[in-house]
Amino acid sequence: MIKKKAWEFLHKYGMDAESVDLEKNCEIFVDEMKKGLAGEESSLLMIPTYIGMDRELPVNEPVIAIDAGGTNFRVAVIHFDESKKLVVEDLKMYPMPGTQGEISKEDFFDTMASYVQPVMNKSNKISFCFSYPVEIMPNRDGRLIKFSKEVKAKDVEGELIGKNLLDALKKRGCNEDKSIIVLNDTVATLLAGKSASPGRVFDSYIGFILGTGTNTCYVEQLSNITKISGQKDKDRLMLVNVESGGYGKAPRGKIDHEFDSTTVNPGTFVFEKTISGGYQGGLLLAILKKAAGEGLFTAAFSENLSKINTLASREIDDFLYYPYGENVLAECCNASGSETDRELVYYFIDNMLERAAKFITINLTAVLEKTGNGCNPLKPACITADGSAFYKSKLFRGKLDYYIKSFTNDVKGKYCEFVKVDNGTLIGTAIAGLLN
Repeated sequence: MIKKKAWEFLHKYGMDAESVDLEKNCEIFVDEMKKGLAGEESSLLMIPTYIGMDRELPVNEPVIAIDAGGTNFRVAVIHFDESKKLVVEDLKMYPMPGTQGEISKEDFFDTMASYVQPVMNKSNKISFCFSYPVEIMPNRDGRLIKFSKEVKAKDVEGELIGKNLLDALKKRGCNEDKSIIVLNDTVATLLAGKSASPGRVFDSYIGFILGTGTNTCYVEQLSNITKISGQKDKDRLMLVNVESGGYGKAPRGKIDHEFDSTTVNPGTFVFEKTISGGYQGGLLLAILKKAAGEGLFTAAFSENLSKINTLASREIDDFLYYPYGENVLAECCNASGSETDRELVYYFIDNMLERAAKFITINLTAVLEKTGNGCNPLKPACITADGSAFYKSKLFRGKLDYYIKSFTNDVKGKYCEFVKVDNGTLIGTAIAGLLN
């Protein structure tokens, strides 16, 4: 009865996982991919990276690898030795500029330059993984389209990331000529997966991120990227950054829209806001408060809930592991003394993660459908996955595996294998810089 009560509330607002049609939504996702590759209006940017992966990896050649993520900014000097073993030196981690309050364009790039300056004499090659939507130029610099993950920096959107970083370094006295390549973290994740699987036979490669945000990268035939004109070697393969966090055709409910309006960038990255770790806490809190307002919870629970202004995704797992503990959601339930309150919280979380698993199944299956890869179970597609929300959520992974088996494998006849690579973003960033 409690589970039914939760479902009826969610169904009323279009938030229930059960109503998500995998087949229908997979077709819509594929259609958006095709439109994006053709340069037609689409919520999927389908950004060509101008990055391939068909060259032999050079050995004993250092590259400065930079990883600008949702929270942290990492710098390292990386090379591969004669046995192709990764060697990481001078690894340092800093806070991502713009995550601790709004800053100017000048401060944004100067802060990054201050992080990179200590290793500038180690290599003339810089490979910059910038985990935000950027339009990649044929020279492999990247122009920022829009910030996500709640980063705030004035007048940076529309700017060339690589050029501005090099200019900031020159202002700091670093006058040696440096080459720079800009890529996305999902592109780096894909490349890391290929390097980490020698001897394995995979049909193709996909990079997938589910952390603070979400994104997908895959291998596309150049002839299918029709919005690029004048390209030679149409039979060659190029990595494409889907920017799947911006997908706009997923079936969202009323509470999704209400929550979206409270974020820094309403109306953008709406798919990301339904599934990623940076938003799961906020979305759940919006669901709980809506339900409390309609009297689903006891008065004591609702009163305690009203005092909570923010909820982090880790606090969801705190509750799932310790529903009778001292975490913020459990304490709301402890105060009311109601088991019904406690079970309702669980069922709302369970549904949110069930829906996320279905949305991600749609995303990944659509990529396999678009490329035609993964038809042979002996040669599955390799999906290199990264992100805390993918690996650390208590309920999520079991749900995803269920839908990959029951829909992707059994209905669509597509096969894939998830691979984890430690420090995958940095490894892939180094590979991109050395190969391209």
